[in-house]
Amino acid sequence: MQISICSTLLVTIVLCQPVLSIAEPLPVAREAELHNMLVQDCGSCHGLTFKGGLGPSLLPGDLRGKPRDFLIATILNGRPGTAMPPWHPLMTRQEAEWMLDKLLADARP
Repeated sequence: MQISICSTLLVTIVLCQPVLSIAEPLPVAREAELHNMLVQDCGSCHGLTFKGGLGPSLLPGDLRGKPRDFLIATILNGRPGTAMPPWHPLMTRQEAEWMLDKLLADARP
């Protein structure tokens, strides 16, 4: 009986652990699409050199210090009451992370 309880507890602990998954790298063609979106769509409001315009600057120095999850949520969900639209219909979280990584690496056009 005690072995059964221990076994059940062990199985419960194992099954309740968060699943860690390593995302597959984005296909090169999708990276090209996202880069184009970054330049054309993001650049149309944030300036073609990302120094700001209708939207704030997207330069690395202006993004650093802001929580990563906040920036990803902003990309995916937009900012209500501003011109920042939600992009989640067009990209996944992994793709938003890819875009943020490019911005933080100063991948300007």
